[in-house]
Amino acid sequence: MNVQPNLRKLKPADVPAAFALSTEAGWNQTTDDWRLLLEFAPDGCFGIEVDDELVSTATLVNYGQELAWLGMVLTRESFRGRGLAKRLLSELIRTADESGIRCVKLDATEQGQPLYEQLGFRSEQTVERWHTSSPLIPATPQPFGGLSPQSLDTDLRAFGVDRSTLLHRLATTSQLSATDTSFVMTRPGRLCNYLGPCVADDPAIARTLISGALGESSEWYWDLLPANLSAVQMAREFGFSPKRRLLRMVRGAELRGDERNLYALAGFELG
Repeated sequence: MNVQPNLRKLKPADVPAAFALSTEAGWNQTTDDWRLLLEFAPDGCFGIEVDDELVSTATLVNYGQELAWLGMVLTRESFRGRGLAKRLLSELIRTADESGIRCVKLDATEQGQPLYEQLGFRSEQTVERWHTSSPLIPATPQPFGGLSPQSLDTDLRAFGVDRSTLLHRLATTSQLSATDTSFVMTRPGRLCNYLGPCVADDPAIARTLISGALGESSEWYWDLLPANLSAVQMAREFGFSPKRRLLRMVRGAELRGDERNLYALAGFELG
């Protein structure tokens, strides 16, 4: 490599180049997803450029002092194997440590797991992406409502930390269905529509929300925790099947919510 790689924070003008990296990797994120990250975590989105071209990225989303989430670890195929991802991750971990973040998590591919272990991450649990090209939808009316204090409290218990600021931001670009205590969001993806996040304090409520949110037949991704057997059962009933498995990894303190109430993730880059 003749040109010295330059590590810097990402800026809004980098969205097209960042989107090109996630597209090359076959990921589902859209330009709107990248804009959300840059707006919500402007100090946690980093990239490496070579000869003025963005070739690697990583992002860190903070949920207060308790938790930070690593994601969007991408390197252009022709630049892989040169330590760029490790350099980015080391910078983000240093930032989290200096900020006093108690716990850092990420959802790792099998390819990335050895690097994360080198950086002090350990296994927590598996996460899975489920997919359908034709959901089987029962005749369920869709409840409409906003994010209430009670539903945000359900999310706090399920996720383990307060992420209400992110949820309000997600709601501006997602379809939201909610009851007084529970909610589900859906948003478009590059390849498939995305179901999540979804939290509910009762499986029957989750079923009503999810079946209503899926709406007409189309292609969907649904990221879930296999340990939530109710979510797995619903996914199968609605015509989904497992497509991809990742490993949730953690560095620092243990931090778990009441994951029985967590029916769909917000995204591998968000938790």
